[in-house]
Amino acid sequence: MTDKNFDDNSAEVPGEGSDAQASGPESQNPDVPQDSAEAAAAEGSDDDFTVDDILGTEQIDEAASEDGSDAGVVDAEHALLNDLKRLTAEYANYRRRTEEQRHIEIARAKGEAAKGMLPVLDDLDRAQQHGDLVEGSAFAVIAEKIRGVVERLGVVAYGAAGEEFDPQQHEAIFQQPTPGATTSTIVEVVEVGYRLGDVELRPAKVVVAVPAE
Repeated sequence: MTDKNFDDNSAEVPGEGSDAQASGPESQNPDVPQDSAEAAAAEGSDDDFTVDDILGTEQIDEAASEDGSDAGVVDAEHALLNDLKRLTAEYANYRRRTEEQRHIEIARAKGEAAKGMLPVLDDLDRAQQHGDLVEGSAFAVIAEKIRGVVERLGVVAYGAAGEEFDPQQHEAIFQQPTPGATTSTIVEVVEVGYRLGDVELRPAKVVVAVPAE
């Protein structure tokens, strides 16, 4: 058998300039400059857009000069102060109108309740004139309670014989010429008048003595 000896030094070693052993960024793609590769990598970045990217430096500087000036801050404070004063005045007027309307509605509700009681009061007056309200009787006690409720509502009765006739408060159902009379005077009250505060619930119906011609 023939032995084959191989010389370790006879093995071919690739040269240092071989393409297979080339290394470095330029050798990987010699046609693409290094600066271009970095720019391409930068374009693929996931960083968020900044205000400079959206508006541009010139627009940012212009906006800052407008909004950041002392005059702009003072004007803004004056505007806010004027708005606050206006809102305060509007709220005060709203509360005043609301309070006035509330009092009107309360008076109207009381007036409606009182008007519903007027026929009852007329019956009580007629019963008293006929002597049906005997003191201490159950009927007299009930009448007193009803009159108390009406009084607590603020209802006031008016119209009495001897008073001077006032067409703003009294309704003359009959005028009686009377010798010697110098003014129109109430001689008889047919139906008592009632008012609630400034609200006229019902005028008093009266007979009036007038000067004779």
